[in-house]
Amino acid sequence: MPTLVLLRHGQSEWNLENRFTGWWDVDLTEQGVEEARAAGRLLKDKGYDLDRCFTSLQTRAIRTLNLVLEEMGRLWLPVTKAWELNERHYGGLTGLNKAETIARVGEEQVKVWRRSFDVPPPLLEAGSDYDVALDRRYAGIAVPGTESLKDTIARVLPYFENHIAPALTAGDRVIVAAHGNSLRALEKYLSKIADEDIVSLEIPTGEPIVYELGDDFAVRERYYLKDC
Repeated sequence: MPTLVLLRHGQSEWNLENRFTGWWDVDLTEQGVEEARAAGRLLKDKGYDLDRCFTSLQTRAIRTLNLVLEEMGRLWLPVTKAWELNERHYGGLTGLNKAETIARVGEEQVKVWRRSFDVPPPLLEAGSDYDVALDRRYAGIAVPGTESLKDTIARVLPYFENHIAPALTAGDRVIVAAHGNSLRALEKYLSKIADEDIVSLEIPTGEPIVYELGDDFAVRERYYLKDC
């Protein structure tokens, strides 16, 4: 098996503002742009090359991937965009400041919504300004009203098995530029992380994670590229 690179998008505007983002579409900050470019330079400087690229339908991940490929001189590579790789849907928390939400409902409740494996946040209210159901990019897709991490995994893994895994099996060197929770889903599967442990896995923005895979996707090595 060849190499799989996982990359969380660079810092977004709502990362900076400490807001729950989910499926809402926000752009990268100037720092996020530089994080993405730095990731591309690092991959190039370390001698890595790619054959196939996968990302979500969200601007922050798409721009991150494009900036990486620009730095690598690989903008011509085939890119597949899929809603299944979107961030977890934060339901009624979307758009809320995390600190203010803690002050209103309590730290323990917010911790349950953010960090439990199978408890989703409250549903997004009908008619919310953050409802993306009518967004053209999601035409024909049953947009969720909220998701737990378990729900997110339930859509990410079939996509991996049906689209990304065949590319790896064919010998392609693959990058997946996505989001904290969609990448947690892949890390859980590849590294066989328990339900109770995956919620505490932190994935920093803009830092390539490299998986060297063997037969049946057995992990030979997993490392942050900056550390090698």
